[in-house]
Amino acid sequence: MMNLLAFGDGQALRRKKNVQLVNEYLALHKRFLSRNFMNELNMMEDSAQIEEALSTTWYKYDIEAASSLYRPPVSIDVALNRRLVEINRLGLEVVPDHGRNALKAFLSKWDIEDILLILAAKSLGRKLEETEPFIVSPRNLPIGIAGNVIPFSHLKLMMEQKDLESVIKELVRYRYGAILLQHMGDFERTGDIGVFEAALFNDYYTRLLWELRFYKGDEGALREYFMAEITKRNVLTILKARDSPIDKDTIAKHLLYGGFGSLQTFIAACDSPDLSTLASSLREWIDIAPAIKRFKDSGNIAEFEVEIDNIMIDNYFWRFRMHPLLSVTDVFMFLLKAQYERENIRRIVYGREYRLPVMYINSILLKE
Repeated sequence: MMNLLAFGDGQALRRKKNVQLVNEYLALHKRFLSRNFMNELNMMEDSAQIEEALSTTWYKYDIEAASSLYRPPVSIDVALNRRLVEINRLGLEVVPDHGRNALKAFLSKWDIEDILLILAAKSLGRKLEETEPFIVSPRNLPIGIAGNVIPFSHLKLMMEQKDLESVIKELVRYRYGAILLQHMGDFERTGDIGVFEAALFNDYYTRLLWELRFYKGDEGALREYFMAEITKRNVLTILKARDSPIDKDTIAKHLLYGGFGSLQTFIAACDSPDLSTLASSLREWIDIAPAIKRFKDSGNIAEFEVEIDNIMIDNYFWRFRMHPLLSVTDVFMFLLKAQYERENIRRIVYGREYRLPVMYINSILLKE
């Protein structure tokens, strides 16, 4: 008979594991890269130097694993995705039980990002080896452990399909396939892959906001944050569409439900004679006016995305910090900070690759 005093019962082992996970979570809170370090990365000559510098941080083991298969800058992308998967896994391990479904709904966006990457690759005729490094799905973790629904092996199978329609047929076994099939006719008529993106994200945000309905009373700031994120996507959609010949019915199919402001308000904003008028029509929900001059100088629509992301950080992160460690809101903020850091590093890496000015790269980095 096993000596329970020597080995401990299952409950004791679970408690020990939980303590270890919490300690890991609290330790990683302190390991996000500082703005000074980001500035140092931005001063480096190329992505190889950036990769070397990142190997001295919490990305060390991810860089080592990625660099054995790829070269910079692709190896850095792979390393960032590996680190993100680990952060997502840890978040799911420590989040309170009443918030686990909401966190799973939140993390399912990486399934969507992977699907959209594969669909875009198929529509452009890109090969497996051109797409696989940028997949976020975990390679070596059991299904669901990092919030993913689609295993990497099946994503790889989709990448091997001959065309976009074959990819969608492979997705029928998941909820995503049925959603995409409803819009196959629109795609066949127009060749517009954006209808798939809108359909997937409408479903995503509907599920996420439903799971963030009030249980403990601390979900309000998170709900507002994701409503602001929906609003950001709609703003970017109309900014991209305003100077194109796209009709309003098509624009409407690209807009998302559940954000601030009615969809009709966004559609009407497309008729604005200039950017200042457009910004004024949306100011009640979000102020993009400060980004107009930067956009006119650079011609880069990302100026507006950076502006809105920084507004969201200013408006919500101080509210998130009012919640205790290991609360649902705290775990969400931890994962959001990891995503923002990933985005900042990618902007630095590819900014240096394309020899963009240091000052410009600094201007498009997010605050957190």
